[in-house]
Amino acid sequence: MPWLQIILETDADTVDQISDELFAVGAVSVTLQDAKEQPLYEPALNTTPVWKRTRVVGLFKGDTDTQQLQTQLQAMPPYQIETLADQEWTRVWMDDFHPMRFGERVWICPSWQTPPAPQAVNILLDPGLAFGTGTHTTTALCLEWLDQQNDFSGKTLIDYGDNARNRAGRYSRIA
Repeated sequence: MPWLQIILETDADTVDQISDELFAVGAVSVTLQDAKEQPLYEPALNTTPVWKRTRVVGLFKGDTDTQQLQTQLQAMPPYQIETLADQEWTRVWMDDFHPMRFGERVWICPSWQTPPAPQAVNILLDPGLAFGTGTHTTTALCLEWLDQQNDFSGKTLIDYGDNARNRAGRYSRIA
């Protein structure tokens, strides 16, 4: 089943109001996106910052009456309506995750792709919420440092994750 998207840009002060209005007229979800490439850094505890210019996307069932929807949205800022083809959403994100190289020898590779350098140190790792995949700067720097080391035989490595949900460390012994 295709979906309809209502897409508009607004300022930070009206994001909540617009989101509420989209839900009130039948949106099944509302997504907020950066409209002007403004970085948001680590937010203060119990805050949910939004960008100064925010793109708001309301998702509606494909069989929504667009004329009635447009009537209900007359007070909204200018928006566009797009049709979004249905896809295997649980798999779509995989198209954008590719092997990444760190230093000369270390690669992080998703399990569904063939490592580009079979002779390299290939770490098969599917991205998720609980483990870094090299996209965060500190993880990338650690992987580059590890790449420069010559011999880990018989040594113990500790990966100490530090986030609000998991403060447990992981360790591995390398034979």
